[in-house]
Formats: sequence, C-alpha cells, structure tokens
Amino acid sequence: MANKNLFKSIVGKLIPATDARNEEHAPAYQFTPQQQLAQYAATGCLNSTFYANAGDQLAKALELCAGIEPEFIAKTAIYARERGLMKDMPALLCAVLSVRDHALFVQIFPRVIDNAKMLRNFVQIVRSGVVGRKSLGTAPKRMVREWLDARDEAALFKSNVGQQPSLADVLKMVHPKPANKSRAALYGYMIGRAHDAEALPEVARQFEAFKAGDSLEVPDVPFQMLTALALSKADWAGVARRASWQTTRMNLNTFARHGVFEQPGMAELVAERLSDEQLIAKARVFPYQLLAAYTSTDAGVPAIVREALQDAMEIATRNVPRIEGQVHVCPDVSGSMSSPVTGYRKGATTAVRCIDVAALVAATVLRQNPRAEVLPFEDRVVKVRLNARDSVMTNAQRLAAVGGGGTNCSAPLRELNHRKASGDLVIFVSDNESWVDAKAGRGTATMREWNVFKSRNPAARLVCIDVQPYATTQAAEREDILNVGGFSDQVFALVAEFATGRLNANHWVGVIEAVTL
Repeated sequence: MANKNLFKSIVGKLIPATDARNEEHAPAYQFTPQQQLAQYAATGCLNSTFYANAGDQLAKALELCAGIEPEFIAKTAIYARERGLMKDMPALLCAVLSVRDHALFVQIFPRVIDNAKMLRNFVQIVRSGVVGRKSLGTAPKRMVREWLDARDEAALFKSNVGQQPSLADVLKMVHPKPANKSRAALYGYMIGRAHDAEALPEVARQFEAFKAGDSLEVPDVPFQMLTALALSKADWAGVARRASWQTTRMNLNTFARHGVFEQPGMAELVAERLSDEQLIAKARVFPYQLLAAYTSTDAGVPAIVREALQDAMEIATRNVPRIEGQVHVCPDVSGSMSSPVTGYRKGATTAVRCIDVAALVAATVLRQNPRAEVLPFEDRVVKVRLNARDSVMTNAQRLAAVGGGGTNCSAPLRELNHRKASGDLVIFVSDNESWVDAKAGRGTATMREWNVFKSRNPAARLVCIDVQPYATTQAAEREDILNVGGFSDQVFALVAEFATGRLNANHWVGVIEAVTL
C-alpha cells in the first residue's frame, strides 16, 4: 500500500507559500502588477468599496501604471472598455497614456473614448491633475476635436447632457473649428453665444419650438433634456415611445410615476422593446443591470414589463456556455459582499451589491448547466434549494437573500472534500477577502483544500472570479487556476476557454496582451 504520509507531504510541498496579506490581514497571494492593473480596470469604479475608498483605488491604479509598460496599459484600457464595458478606469488609463506615451494615446483614444460620457470622464480626469497635467495639451485637444468632428450635429446635440464638465465646457476648452454653418450655429447654441437659429440642426429647432410652446410634438431628444419642462401624460408617453433600450430600462419607475403605462398600448410597447433580442445585444447590457431594474421596479410598473425584464435576462445570459463534466459554483454571500458593486457614490449608489452579482453568476451557470451544484458560502456553506428550471432572475434573488457572516473561501472545497465529490470545474465568485480560515501552515486554506480536491480529480480546474478591485487572491495562479476580474459576459467566455484548456499559459493577462492595438 502507498505511504499516505509520504504523498500527503508531497501535496503540501506543491502549495506555494503566501506572499501577501489581504484587506482582513489574512494570508493571501499577491497578484503580479499586470494582474493587479487588469483587476482594477475590470472591477474598479473609483468609488468607495467595503475595504477601500475611492482615493485608495486611484492611488493604487496610478502606482501600478508607473511600473508597467505603456503598451500593456493601452491594451488593458481597450479590454476594459470594449469587453468589460467599464467607464471610469479605461478613461483613467487613457489619461495616463496622454502623459506616458503620446503615440499609444492617439492610437487607442477613439476605441476607449467612444461616447460623450466617456469623453466627459476623460476630460474631467485630465483636468483634475491626477495624471500629472491639468490642461488638456496639444495631443489631447486634437483628439477631442477629432472626436467632435466625427459626430454629426444631431448626435452632438443629443449628447449635450451631463455636467462637470458639460459638453459645452469641453467645447470651450478645445475650440473646435466648425466645418459648416449648421455646426457653427450648434456650437454657438451650446456655449450660449450668438448663433443663427435657422441654421441649427432640425432636432435642436424642434426642441426649442417645444420649449416655447410653438409645437405640441415631443422632440426626439434624451429625456433628461425634458424633465425640467411641464409634460403631460401624453408627452411622457411620447418620450417613452422614442426612448432607447437602456433609457427604458433605467426609467421604468419614472415612466410609471408620470402615467406612461396608463396610456393604451404603452405597457405592451415597452415590454416588447425590453425583450427584443437585437436591441439587447446592441445595448451591451450587463446582466446585473437587468437584475437592478427588476428588483427596483415600483408597484406601478405593470407585470408584463417586469416579465419582459426576466425574458431579457434569459436572452442576455444565453451565450453563457455549457461546460462538459461536473461543475461546482461557489458564490460568496458573506457580509463584505453587501458592498455596492460599483462602490458608494453620493446620490448615485447602485442598489446592486457584490452578493447580487455573485448570485447572478451562479444562477446563470446553473441555468445553462442544469447538473451544476451551487455552494453558497460565508463562514460555512449555506444550504439554499435551487431549481435549474427556474429563471435566472428567480434563482439569483433566492441566493442573494442569504447574506451575512464572515468570509471562508475554503469552505465549499472542504465540503466537497468531506463528501469525496468529483468535479471538473469549480467556480468561485467572491471579493477574495477570506479570513475565517486563516491558520498556520503553508499557503492558504483554499489552496490546501484545492490540492486535496485535485488529488481525486487530477484534470479539475479552478476559476476565481473577483468582483472588487483588491490586489490579492486566495488561490495562486498556475496551470489549473485562473484568476479573473469583472462581471460582464466576457468573463463567461474566458471561463469556457479556460475549462477546455484553450487559454495560453498567462491566462487572463495573456488575453489582454493579445489585444490588437
């Protein structure tokens, strides 16, 4: 018979020693600078989280950028914007490159700064002075002017919402040269200077006519431009009728409050829009945004509209892959996961918590992989009864209702080992701030339990999805372990690639390095 003590000692030696402490001062593994920057870019929100305030995040991101090659910064910015659908961090990285590497900055600017919100984010960050300059400078001004020149007058007019800075403020900073009378009139109108009203684009003239009471037709403009006006229920129905998919999702309660759904056919129209497969794809919606809309709808939102949000969730998560073999999903439902997933922001804190995202990932995997086992954990594994045939929304809400307790990332693996369970893929969704299982010994408890699991399941793989911008993990990166950050559907694609062994040796960092500039 094989010497059990001998093999046990060999397994122990394969566990790397920890080299860091997490936010709970428990043993952990430090990410490499590239992994850390990727983590911050995919999850960082420059708002306060459970363990870190906004200033800490900003300082850490800038510190990382100072020690990393500009090319990786550029690729990370593109990845975070195009695949992670992030806003603040990609704009920050773009601003950093405006100082570090002008050529790369010019190269990535159009891909990262792809709408007016991103443009205002970029200008705000540069003007704050955090990247080492307070003026835009020659290259940034030129890129902003080119961004303005690439949009038609109607699109620019509709983009003229938001403050600090406003689009008008940006115009005053970069002094674009209008190419025609219509654009000259629009720029004058936006910055409050004399202009030819007759030369304004049609949508601007319609808006002014409506404001003046010369027209009863609600113009096709963002509803933020109309909220200060006295609108009737019929007017609000007109706003809803023209709203984009994302505007509709974000303003269901507003529409209900202003009587939109009391108008004949409007509930059906909104429901049809929300569940339109092509519009959902075009909107690049985060599944968690659908969960936020569903959980926050008031009683005035009709059932048909709420059901449409459930349909939209099924469509938005349909591309989650089916994974061969036995899958175990471990969502963290501990107390620290109560933090808003995009951080605390005065007057605009999201109602969606990290625990909601973890629950949503688990419910989505279960929906596509009905044989998967879900093991929610805090200081121990929590028993929650789920049905794979229930909707993603239903199971996500059921899981998110647990919540509380300390964090013990090794608990699900210990449970599986106790049962001598088999498995091909284990997925954790957590903030990685494990402390309940912090004990003396080599490595973390998670790594020790994983090695025991691997001794029974040699081909098994472990994925740790991190939903917060911290710099450590409980499972050291190696061939069979993937650490990835974020909560867009891109994460699911990476999990599928990893599960089948198609990622290169650098895993997530390798995916970012493969981005074409």
